[in-house]
Amino acid sequence: MKAILFLSIFLLQALLTAAQTNYSSRIIDAVTNEPVEGAVVQSKTKVATAAKDGRFSIALDNGETIVTVSAIGYATQEINTSNTGIVSLARAAFNLKEVVIAAGNANKVYSTISKIDLNQRPVNSAQEFLRYVPGLFIAQHQGGGKAEQIFLRGFDVDHGTDVRITVDGMPVNMPSHAHGQGYADLHFVIPELVKTIDYGKGSYYAEQGNFNTAGYVELQTANRLSQNTVQTEVGSFNSYRALAMLNLLPATNQKQSAYIASEYIYSDGPFESPQNFNRFNIWGKYNAQLNERNKLFVQANVFNSRWDASGQIPERAVKDGTISRFGAIDNTEGGYTGRINISTKLQQRLRNDDLLEHQLFYSRYHFNLISNFTFFLNDPVNGDQIRQQEARDIYGWQSNWQSKKYKGITAFTSSIGSGVRFDATHNSELSRTKNKTEILDAVALGNVREANAWLYADEKIEQGNWLFNLGARLDYFHFDYSDKLNPSLASQQKAIVSPKLNIFYTVNKSLQLYLKNGKGFHSNDTRVVLPQTGQRVLPASYGSDLGFIWKPFKSLLINAAAWHLFLEQEFVYVGDEGIVEPGGKTRRYGTDISVRWQPLKALTADANINFAHARSIEDPKGENYIPLAPTVTSTGGINYQYNGWNASLRYRYLANRAANEDYSITAKGYFVTDASLSYAFSKFELATVVENLFNTKWNEAQFATESRLRNETNPVTELHYTPGNPFFIKLKLAFHF
Repeated sequence: MKAILFLSIFLLQALLTAAQTNYSSRIIDAVTNEPVEGAVVQSKTKVATAAKDGRFSIALDNGETIVTVSAIGYATQEINTSNTGIVSLARAAFNLKEVVIAAGNANKVYSTISKIDLNQRPVNSAQEFLRYVPGLFIAQHQGGGKAEQIFLRGFDVDHGTDVRITVDGMPVNMPSHAHGQGYADLHFVIPELVKTIDYGKGSYYAEQGNFNTAGYVELQTANRLSQNTVQTEVGSFNSYRALAMLNLLPATNQKQSAYIASEYIYSDGPFESPQNFNRFNIWGKYNAQLNERNKLFVQANVFNSRWDASGQIPERAVKDGTISRFGAIDNTEGGYTGRINISTKLQQRLRNDDLLEHQLFYSRYHFNLISNFTFFLNDPVNGDQIRQQEARDIYGWQSNWQSKKYKGITAFTSSIGSGVRFDATHNSELSRTKNKTEILDAVALGNVREANAWLYADEKIEQGNWLFNLGARLDYFHFDYSDKLNPSLASQQKAIVSPKLNIFYTVNKSLQLYLKNGKGFHSNDTRVVLPQTGQRVLPASYGSDLGFIWKPFKSLLINAAAWHLFLEQEFVYVGDEGIVEPGGKTRRYGTDISVRWQPLKALTADANINFAHARSIEDPKGENYIPLAPTVTSTGGINYQYNGWNASLRYRYLANRAANEDYSITAKGYFVTDASLSYAFSKFELATVVENLFNTKWNEAQFATESRLRNETNPVTELHYTPGNPFFIKLKLAFHF
């Protein structure tokens, strides 16, 4: 009986295979000729998605000759499969009806929609693109020059410890940084160049490595400009910006493209002591289609920034009138930083239709930061000002092989990736200073050498309504530290294996259920690793998501998930003090809900609400709060686009939360509203952007800190904060040609 059953299944599979043909092609943007990654191809019974180079393959039943091709931001087309040429998609207004829920695009629906957000939400810097991730908040506390503090899923991520960030495949996070582990400064990216944003919450992705615990964010910049642009901006607080983006090759050259872009920014900010903040970016990119199967990408950019800062201020000094909200206890804070990036990537479509990518990259980085968090706590005479600085060289190589094959009605998508990154940090320093320049005492000084090599494998098995995603990665680290104050050299090495398992069930084109599971990690600072002699230096996270994506109506899309995350014991290098502190085991769980609605073709609305419960496991109840961990956050807004007009009104809400372990100090929540209005002529664009429309008093960055003012006998522990910007208006004029 069993033999007959197996024979029947085999014959049925053979008949199904014989009754199918494969249709393959490539999808490109009609304006830029660039591939449209993630475009959806549908037959009557099958769905396929386009790869990075725009190629796709879909199994068709015999007799089928028509497929539908759609993508967010493009007009839907019906294609006759007898046409073997390239599919060229014309741009069109955003239409939520184009969103297709299918096993093949599992986990990419919301990040695909974010491409449209790029055209609807003005940003001041690339760091603000992080806000496109539902539930992710940022806070600046050095006037725009320093990398923002990040909050996500019950984590105070500091400046990047638990969110992995990349740009065009290049890493942004800095391990063993002078200021904090995983420090991620995105300000070297020119915002107008960002083409796509990909993101994911949790640690469920085999291709994402170090720092991917709470989530990851990937920015991709344009390979070709759709038009040349010259732009000027003028805003409150003596703020200015100039931008130029120019194609270097004619649009008729379809095999090669090259452009250069540059921006300059200056602002004094709302503070009583002018920030004198300035930033200069220049970015160049060249791409060449070497032949039918090989494409070369080369890019380079230079970034420099310098600023003064008023720093964090204590509540008591504002309440008693010693200073105003925008005053300073120490107005000699500030810093400068810069980065040079060079990257080259070769993309190959092999004869068997597999996709192979190789990338080499190099970064030269420098950083100098002057801060004073405690004022006169430790040194009543000179004050507690500190300097953190470093210079760094980053060398990296990575490659990825991807193959999609069909066996009967089952599709197998295989990915194997490997790479290595080496960071050579020179003179990583923490010193006590006075008036920025006078060095009083060196606390820490040394050279850090850190190498990370990795290998991962990922397999997606798609059959009918099911998609199973199994993956694992192996990461190896080698740590070296040469201490210059106490001459010594020490090294350690460690490896970690991170398995992943994700299951998706697509009920129909309107509903998809999923369960994600994965182990992630973030490395500890090298100066933590060595005292711990290689033990507990790669704290792992274990997480799960159970959720759904639902499209009850063509104009409404809902994504909801319940999640849980456990983080192992970690030891943290406190860059502000040069000491090692235990972080302890932690547990977080919560719920994320995101809604997109398009009631009219010209009108869209969205809202995200996120709940998180975060606690330390090893501390007694009532003393186990995780300082600054967000509990309730929400973002959303409405956008109107019609006949050249673009109007947007957006809000962000962050609830009160614990500022210390026993919640005796509260980090105050806020509700801030921003607005923008623009009109595009044939060649010109005029825009107005208003931040903090209702001039709300809010605290952006805030901490429970022990400090002492010059006239105080005893120290005080209370809330210290950087005030959020008041009402700010900016005007923009752009010329396109």
